[in-house]
Amino acid sequence: MAPTPPTDAELNTLIRARLAALGIDLDQLPPGTAPDPQTGSPGRDAVLASLRSFVRGTVATLAAYQLPTPGVTDPDVARALSQQRVPVLYPSISTQGRTS
Repeated sequence: MAPTPPTDAELNTLIRARLAALGIDLDQLPPGTAPDPQTGSPGRDAVLASLRSFVRGTVATLAAYQLPTPGVTDPDVARALSQQRVPVLYPSISTQGRTS
């Protein structure tokens, strides 16, 4: 049985919990999707929608990556994996070491 993808409400709970652990309270943002006209802060619903999209798209890709393990990984898969770059959230940080 394939796992079912999380609902928007479940992702909202996950996102709010992770941000709360970092001391970030989304309730400080204006409600709705429209930005605050005075401060330009994005609306709470717009931020949650953006973060849900990020979690659905990026986290699964990063979690699926596996390093080739000698004797365990299929040789064809290991060859293909060894030729690609490790996925990183902020590639600009890692390019400095490769170009210097």
